Amino acid sequence: MWRYASMLPLKNGVSLGEGMTPLVKSNLGENLYIKFEGANPTGSFKDRGMALGVTIAKESGASKVVVASTGNTAASAAAYAARAGLKCYVVLPRGNVARGKLIQAALHGAELVMVSGLFDKALEYVVTYGTKYAYPLNSFNPWRLEGQKTLAFEIYEELGCPDYVIVPVGNAGNISAIWKGFKELGELGLCKKLPKMVGVQAEGAAPLATAWQKGLKTPFFIDEPETVATAIKIGKPINWPKAMAAVRESEGFFTTVSDGEILKAQKLLASKDGVGSEPAGAASVAAALKLKLSGTVVAVVTGHALKDPDVVEINAKEVRNAEELVELLER
Repeated sequence: MWRYASMLPLKNGVSLGEGMTPLVKSNLGENLYIKFEGANPTGSFKDRGMALGVTIAKESGASKVVVASTGNTAASAAAYAARAGLKCYVVLPRGNVARGKLIQAALHGAELVMVSGLFDKALEYVVTYGTKYAYPLNSFNPWRLEGQKTLAFEIYEELGCPDYVIVPVGNAGNISAIWKGFKELGELGLCKKLPKMVGVQAEGAAPLATAWQKGLKTPFFIDEPETVATAIKIGKPINWPKAMAAVRESEGFFTTVSDGEILKAQKLLASKDGVGSEPAGAASVAAALKLKLSGTVVAVVTGHALKDPDVVEINAKEVRNAEELVELLER
């Protein structure tokens, strides 16, 4: 990521080798590309923003950082804080975080704090109390989004400027960050035509998509969002103004996909493209398959399949001897 230092507020900083993730030409659509952010060091797009956010925290003299999380932010913050020698506190909604992400945060030495309720309650605690004692690294921190905009630069380097970029939307920071990156490319005269940003949410956790479809200018907040895609299971996204502005400015739109469509896309992505995505990341691919957009489309797959392994059904055949194995192989 730091190869783009001239476009960032600092020239160098904390790093685990984040960025330069694969851009895979998909077999699922003629002009569909997969930007696989699961290849980042902790397995999600959060690493781009965390590298810069933790650097700013360290440069400012902070000794502690704090985040609320559905899992990916916790894993990333814990890893980058460990790299920088900072204490990390993560506030998590009890029972609503995938085990793979919990293991990462614990392994990197973060202090795990469980609260009753969903992500929005965890974030409320961080904003109200946590910020008084530690440097906050949720996406309301603008430096986080500065790091995440580098995804746009990488797409441009490999593909130029696509017609559409589809992004899963949870707390709604990433889509605005990517749009900011493309706008900066436009200001430099590199992108002659900027992409339309498409924000995708799960049907049971769609405060922005619902508002967009109803023609509202503010979100249709949800107290109890429901979706198998835990990373975007957020009913009150804090970055909604930035996300709605990004979609509006880019002449894009918000859309929804069902949990069934998400899980189907996850399987197709893995079996046809060899890309393993967690459900939230597969939401962008589900939207691409559903919408059938014309032109060049980039679906941002935000996290690795191993982040949330429990949603994957495993079917294995048992053989009792070599003869049964040979019989199976001959089919």
